[in-house]
Amino acid sequence: MTSSAAPLTVGFDLDMTLIDSRPGIHAVYTALAERTGVHVDADLAVSRLGPPLEEELRNWFPAERVAEIAALYRGMYPGIAIATTPAMAGAREAVEAVRAAGGRAVVVTAKYEPNAKLHLGHLGIEPDAVIGDLWAERKAHALREHGAAVYVGDHVGDVRGARAAGTLAVSVATGPCDERELTEAGADVVLPDLTHFPRWLSGYLARA
Repeated sequence: MTSSAAPLTVGFDLDMTLIDSRPGIHAVYTALAERTGVHVDADLAVSRLGPPLEEELRNWFPAERVAEIAALYRGMYPGIAIATTPAMAGAREAVEAVRAAGGRAVVVTAKYEPNAKLHLGHLGIEPDAVIGDLWAERKAHALREHGAAVYVGDHVGDVRGARAAGTLAVSVATGPCDERELTEAGADVVLPDLTHFPRWLSGYLARA
């Protein structure tokens, strides 16, 4: 197991890892389309969650409006998405398993950090730190800063972030990427969902 000088730290992604953000994000995109008069296929948008908001907005708005629309979306988000977004199955138990092992749980996400914190507070999930606005390889900066030994995510971008940080990449097949995609991207472990995480963690610590 990890030494007392370097306690276990596990990083978690947010969207489609700890929270099922599809209902809330769908509602925000629907409201955004109504407000701007620009068609946004909310069903399509929520089928490919993971990358930063701006990447999705470029599919619907001209490049020169993306920053403006992203700010509008983020301002609309708390009043629409927070209350309608549930925790993923096993999310609370996964964070609690890390704590029970004497470790720290940190959330590293591409989501706008203030909104990420609102989600976690609403759901009663209390990580030791929340770092937002980081995607794919850029997540490695936060993972290294917090000394994460494991990073758990649902997207191939999360795998890339873990690999860039030299962190064990644990994937859950609860987002847009299936087990084959996650494995091919370099995931060390692929779990069906977070309900399997506490048992996996126990085995990982026993082998460490």
